Amino acid sequence: MQTTDMQRGAMEAGRNGGAQIVGQGKMSADGPGPNVMAANTLEDNAVHSSDGEHLGKIKHIMLDVRSGRVAYAVLSSGGFLGIGDKLLAIPWGALTLDTDNKSFILNVTGAEVKNAPGFDKDHWPTMADPQWASDLHDFYRTPRYWDENRTLPSDATMLPPNDPL
Repeated sequence: MQTTDMQRGAMEAGRNGGAQIVGQGKMSADGPGPNVMAANTLEDNAVHSSDGEHLGKIKHIMLDVRSGRVAYAVLSSGGFLGIGDKLLAIPWGALTLDTDNKSFILNVTGAEVKNAPGFDKDHWPTMADPQWASDLHDFYRTPRYWDENRTLPSDATMLPPNDPL
C-alpha cells in the first residue's frame, strides 16, 4: 500500500510537539495561515482518523496559559446537535492540518479512537493534572508539549511518564 502525503503527515504529527501541515496551502497562502492562524478559524473543522474515518469536529482549542503553547484540541464526537456528544482532549501534536480539505487528521485509527479516554460537557478532566496529561499523551503516542526536547525518535511508540511541573 502506498503512503499518501496526508498519511505521512499524520504519522509524523507530534514529533516536534506541534501540529503538522499538509496540502497545497502549506507552502504559501494569502493572509496569516496556515502557519499562524486564529484559533477560532480552526474550530468546527472536521477530524478524520489516520484510516480515513470521520471522527467529529474540533470544538475548542485549549491553551497552556503559563507557557503560551497550544495544549489540546477538544474533539466532539457522536451525538446529535450537541446532545450525547463524547468529548475527547487531543494533544495538539497528534493532529495534522490538511489545508486542501480544511480538516484535521488524527494520528490514530478509528478503532483506537473508540477506546480513547473521553468526557462529557458537564464533567471535564483537570487538564493541568500531570498524570492525566501524561496518560493522554501516551495514548496518542505524542511527546508531551511541555517537554524541553519534544522530538521523538523515529522508532518511538510510547514515552515514559514525565512530570510537567
